[in-house]
Amino acid sequence: MLVAAAVCPCPPLLVPEVATGAAPELDAARTACADAVGLLAAARPDRLYVVGPAPEGAHDAFPAGSAGTFAGFGVDHAVRLGPTPAEDGPTPGGDRPLPTSLAVGAWLLDRTGWADAPIEGLGVDEGATPSVCAGIGRGLADSAGRVALLVMGDGSACRTVKAPGYLDERAAGFDAEAARALGTADVAALLALDPELAYELKAAGRAPWQVLAGAAEGAGLEGRLLFEDAPYGVGYFVAAWS
Repeated sequence: MLVAAAVCPCPPLLVPEVATGAAPELDAARTACADAVGLLAAARPDRLYVVGPAPEGAHDAFPAGSAGTFAGFGVDHAVRLGPTPAEDGPTPGGDRPLPTSLAVGAWLLDRTGWADAPIEGLGVDEGATPSVCAGIGRGLADSAGRVALLVMGDGSACRTVKAPGYLDERAAGFDAEAARALGTADVAALLALDPELAYELKAAGRAPWQVLAGAAEGAGLEGRLLFEDAPYGVGYFVAAWS
């Protein structure tokens, strides 16, 4: 069953090497993410899943050891999902690179020195229906006695005229409801988020959040919102469920 979850945004700018001179602008978000991941370790899970939005072709599981890179963002910085394998041992994880959201998650885990449970990544189709997402989440929760999730995903990208999706007056309300639901572990409210509206607002976190909602059904977890802001016109939330 699900015993803990951390919700974090997944912009590559969270990685200081990618953000370069703008890195201090997300220091508060990084600190909140580190706190949320730390709470996952305190729950002593048997298994940790890192769940995030993925492009077509990456809607699948990624085993421990899978590698990712931020080369597409102009930085020669590689990450690996879980501990780095021994130099004289086989390289786990196969040849498929981690999607960006899972690469950011792998960076967060490496930054906090995660070594508390086996890890697996899961790339989720941003277009998956709420019922499909919830079903995926239930499957994850049933996979071990004590399961934890690190859920990567952003809110709307339409909060200002300089946002990636320009200004949409509906974005603030969408993000407010998402933040409230994430901060109170409101499973029903997360499942009620409208996929079509989320798509129009470029809210990549909708599907992963609904995976979390499915996993948390009946678990009785309580939520706490650790961070909420919209730098660059994109909604970023950090929450901890335990």
